[in-house]
Amino acid sequence: MPTRQQLKRALFPSAFAALGDPASQVYYDKKIARGKHHTQALLCLARRRAGVLFAMLRDGTFYASRPTATVS
Repeated sequence: MPTRQQLKRALFPSAFAALGDPASQVYYDKKIARGKHHTQALLCLARRRAGVLFAMLRDGTFYASRPTATVS
C-alpha cells in the first residue's frame, strides 16, 4: 500500500504537467486568485486529478475533457 508521501510524489508532477490542459489551467488560476501559493494550488489540482482518476477506474471510462467556459 503506497504511503501519502509516495502518492504526493507521483501526483505532484502529474498536476504540473496538466497545466497544459485548459481546464486544469483554469482550475489552477482560480486557486491562485483565491490566495493559494503555487505549490498549494498544484496540490489542489493533484487531488482533483486523483478524484477524476478514481471515477474513471470506478466507472470503467476514459478521460474526456470538458470544454472550458470563457469569460469575456
